[in-house]
Amino acid sequence: MKAYAGLLGALGLVGVVFGLLSFTFALFGAPTDLVWIGGNLAIGVLLLAISVGSSFETLRTRMRSAEGRRAGRYGSSALLSTFLSIAILGGIGYLANRHSVRFDWSEQKIHSLSGQSRKLLGDLDTDVQAVAFFSPIDAPVVRELLDRYAYESPRFQLVFADPATRPDLLEQYGIGPEKLTPGILVVSVGGESVEVAEVTEQNVTNAMVKLTRTDAKKVYFLVGHNERPIDGEPAEQKEGYGRAAQALRNENYQVEPLLLASKPDVPEDADVLVIAGATRPLLGVELESIDRYLERGGSVFVLIDPRANSNLAEVVSDWGVELGEDVVVDRSLALFGRATTPFASGYDTEHPITRELRETTLFSMVRSVRIDPNASGDFTELVFTGEESWAERDLVRFFSEGTAEFNADEDLGGPIAVAVVGTPVLSPSADAGNLGEMSESGESPDAPKPRVAVFGDADFADNEFIESYRDRDLFVNTVNWLLGDVESISIRPNLARASRFQLSNEQFQTIRSLSLFVLPEAIAILGVVTWWNRRRQQAG
Repeated sequence: MKAYAGLLGALGLVGVVFGLLSFTFALFGAPTDLVWIGGNLAIGVLLLAISVGSSFETLRTRMRSAEGRRAGRYGSSALLSTFLSIAILGGIGYLANRHSVRFDWSEQKIHSLSGQSRKLLGDLDTDVQAVAFFSPIDAPVVRELLDRYAYESPRFQLVFADPATRPDLLEQYGIGPEKLTPGILVVSVGGESVEVAEVTEQNVTNAMVKLTRTDAKKVYFLVGHNERPIDGEPAEQKEGYGRAAQALRNENYQVEPLLLASKPDVPEDADVLVIAGATRPLLGVELESIDRYLERGGSVFVLIDPRANSNLAEVVSDWGVELGEDVVVDRSLALFGRATTPFASGYDTEHPITRELRETTLFSMVRSVRIDPNASGDFTELVFTGEESWAERDLVRFFSEGTAEFNADEDLGGPIAVAVVGTPVLSPSADAGNLGEMSESGESPDAPKPRVAVFGDADFADNEFIESYRDRDLFVNTVNWLLGDVESISIRPNLARASRFQLSNEQFQTIRSLSLFVLPEAIAILGVVTWWNRRRQQAG
């Protein structure tokens, strides 16, 4: 037994160390097998006792020698340094747990909340209760996201409830077992609550928007002129506006289609009228209704493609906006070399719509949109294509032959403005006298000012393109501005999400135990046996 004292002592030390590590994990709340802890400690102490007992005289002789005393000093110093290091790390961990500070050094800030979420949390004037019903196996991934909300605002009150141990909360919130795979988040403000089945930043922020924004505004989409559909099966096709309509509903706006020809006027509850991709002319009575709507302070969003068979060019010209009879071509800054699918290379950085917009947007078959030099309203050219782009005006050759070459005498050189927003000065209609006393310019000083937005492309916000780059933000921010919700303008969460590999609790515990304890301890034991064998061979 004396010959194996060194091996038994080293194996005993391995058992004690891993037993103490497992016990430390258990103290911090990690589920640990008590049999594993007790077994390691018992076997480790037993092997150490056998090792010390079988070589006690040898150890005592070594300890009395000069070499033993020197080794004792070095060993004591190393042991003290180890304990001090552990104590310092433990103190740092304790302080970090009690006083959390977050840093996100990733280039795309993937570990931070989006601008919309941070702005919403910063503007909270009431408490938001968030109860997450997730098992311990599923909770960590969800907690990583929700902790960011709680860190940004003390008004976001987060509670994690294990469905297996909190049946009282399940009954209180009316959560059935069918909703607990893998779990559900309940967000509440006052007496209202929203259930979030898929916990992503977009869904959590949308739930908060619906609960905190009580003044629901209405956005109408004009129909009857082959506009992009927002309802039914056509709205889900690639050219439909189903996703654009849903993006507005996520902002807690009501979205409805409007057949204006069947109405005497634009409805009184219309906060914005969107005309998306009309390819047939509007009737005279419809145009008159839109004029009256603007005179009473309405907002109109026009998205019109090149060569659209519509009379909207004349309408926006009356407002002070020029729609070019052209197609923007950009051979250097376009999608996969598709010259008629250009990226935006610049924005007006002073306007609220694009002030926070730093990433690019993508357009498909877009026309130029400029401010009329004689316009009397207040307009801004909002979005621009690249320096090497141009507006091709020989559309006959372009659409018949599919070729385009820049002609400085005819074509418009880049950068090309493709979106204009502003407040037009309207000519008073026959009903203008109803708006109150008019000024010399024909406007009532107390009348609300109309707002318009004109984009030279309807494709950028359809189902095919709206999730590309920052198209969704540009579209929704424009509606926000038209509604007067400037505080809602922001950069919203990306829709991309990581895939998840589902494990049962038992599978997770098995993998965790193997990776943290069993495999490392097996490697340590193998290392001790290898060391002992080599030592015996050298001694022999």
